[in-house]
Amino acid sequence: REPPKFPCKLETELDRLSSLPAHVIDQILSQLPIRDAVRTSVLSKKWRYKWATVPHLVFDNHCVSTSSQDQTFIKNKLVNIVDHVLLLHNGPILKFKLSHRDLLGVSDIDRWILYMSRSCVKEFILEIWKGQRYKVPSSLFLCQNLIHLELFNCLLKPPSTFKGFRNLKSLDLQHITLSQDVFENLISSSPTLERLTLMNFDGFTHLNIDAPNLQFFDIGGVFDDVTFENTFHLALVSIGLYVNVKNDQAMGPGNSCKLLRFFVHLPHIRRLEIQSYFLKYLAIGNVPSRLPRPCVDLNYLSIRINFNDLEENLAALCLLRSSPNLQELEMLARPEETGIGVLTNFWEVDHWTSLFSQLRMVKIVGISGIRSELEFIKFVLSNSPVLETMTIKPASLEGGWDLIKELLRFRRASARAEIIYLDPQLQ
Repeated sequence: REPPKFPCKLETELDRLSSLPAHVIDQILSQLPIRDAVRTSVLSKKWRYKWATVPHLVFDNHCVSTSSQDQTFIKNKLVNIVDHVLLLHNGPILKFKLSHRDLLGVSDIDRWILYMSRSCVKEFILEIWKGQRYKVPSSLFLCQNLIHLELFNCLLKPPSTFKGFRNLKSLDLQHITLSQDVFENLISSSPTLERLTLMNFDGFTHLNIDAPNLQFFDIGGVFDDVTFENTFHLALVSIGLYVNVKNDQAMGPGNSCKLLRFFVHLPHIRRLEIQSYFLKYLAIGNVPSRLPRPCVDLNYLSIRINFNDLEENLAALCLLRSSPNLQELEMLARPEETGIGVLTNFWEVDHWTSLFSQLRMVKIVGISGIRSELEFIKFVLSNSPVLETMTIKPASLEGGWDLIKELLRFRRASARAEIIYLDPQLQ
């Protein structure tokens, strides 16, 4: 048979793909699981080692395909894959991610981190999903080109010579152990840090955040205190205290107002989420009627609150009074576990000297229909002249229809305000 005069369509398409610029091919290969990227070596001679120059290496659940449940077999196969890729890789490695559901803190990781420290890696992600916390080797702290660092289930103990990550912009630490001085030094010696995430940490209880370029801060855990310094660019804050503040701490002598201290170095905050028991923490001390300096940039506020707690209501009222440009408000009801008297008439009193002039969207979740909750809803409806929607999702179906009838009777300052009632069983 005579060969075809024109190349077949497959060869034409393959050549067209092969002729793409190198950075485009790298981008295509980077979107593939590392296993599939390596498999492209069988396409042709041109593609045999193209995968070896991919600057982004991700070793996750997609890189090991096996039906075996033997943890040792899976671990050995994963180690072999990482070793094989690093041995044949040619060129800079900008991103290295190691996250597999069966990954333990094996000693092989030390070798890979040492290898990364000799590269120009800019993004390093290590997630240890099983076993004890993995002690990160000192070689990680030699990676001075890091822009993003993400660690899960690790123990951090830098060498005494560590002077910080000078180029780090994003730091994500979850299920982490480190000492108080290590944490403070890590933050203060990372002058370009813009994003900080802390979740479920131990080894320190005082959060002293000194970060002049910080813009995003997300934290959830158990801690005693939090202070900000030189954080005048911080705009997005989500903070949750996972343990209830005891009453004796809240009423103890010498306690300065936590609410005032919290906002001193947050002049430009735009979005604030107060989760778990953090409002109880903010209510420690003598809560003022409003902050000395209003949060003029704050347009979104989410508060987890116990509507039957007087101190929490006072702290919430102070925040609302101090947010003249608030556009979105979310209130998440948190019933108190311990016995407490029912709070009444708090929101019926004329607390307000100005209106919610910008408030357009309100969401209230987890209410049970107690009087203090209804008083708050009535208060918002009667003081929001541009309100568009108020979404209410109760904690249960019990008494739902009675709650709807009660809400519909409330006066609304906005003629176009719509009340949306959500089924509590809906996600």
